[in-house]
Amino acid sequence: MTVITAVSLILLPVAFNVFFGVLAAIFDYPDILRQPTGEVLERFREGGTRLILVWWGFAVTAVLFGPVSVLVALQLDASEGVTALSVVLGALAATVQFLGLMRWPFLVPELARRHLVGGATEQLMIDVVFQSFNRFLGVAVGEHLGYMFTGLWTVSVAIGWHGVGAGTPWMSVAGIVIGVALVGCSFEFVGSHEEKGWPVAARVTPIAYVAWSLWLVVLGVLILLR
Repeated sequence: MTVITAVSLILLPVAFNVFFGVLAAIFDYPDILRQPTGEVLERFREGGTRLILVWWGFAVTAVLFGPVSVLVALQLDASEGVTALSVVLGALAATVQFLGLMRWPFLVPELARRHLVGGATEQLMIDVVFQSFNRFLGVAVGEHLGYMFTGLWTVSVAIGWHGVGAGTPWMSVAGIVIGVALVGCSFEFVGSHEEKGWPVAARVTPIAYVAWSLWLVVLGVLILLR
């Protein structure tokens, strides 16, 4: 079980970043989201089946985070409360990020097809649907709740690691810092920043996720060598 946990912690962030990198290369994600709906859907149609499968794979990495979080909990020497909390937070993080991403391989293709053949009125309706799902599933569920639960999970694991990571207390410190940063980034579109976003969070989020990915890889290596 230890080897499976370690390998999962190493491979999952690698897969996540590979899919994200491919989306950035072939779909200009996430910058494409700042463009008008018609342009986004046209680019999506141009991507064809390959783009749909990349989005599906990206969403699956979120699903896999759920069982990985359970495997990690089994490696911690923490109290029952902290262990249970890490499992719950990991499951929530996986669920909300999966829900946020799954609109791309299943909902967006249909919207793109209808937008191509629809008249002005239907295109306007599709614009409303597309942007509404982006704000709800993308921003509220996938990003706001996703960042928040991922950050809280990272903090809980960092606390649990303190009991087993003899000689590596910096891993706990790093995990807490990264986790808190992700929680802070979850408020990018909250309150007065709801419309255009909080510029500080927009700059910190990609840095925090790269740091989080590296932290997971290092955690996997340390578990493997323990």
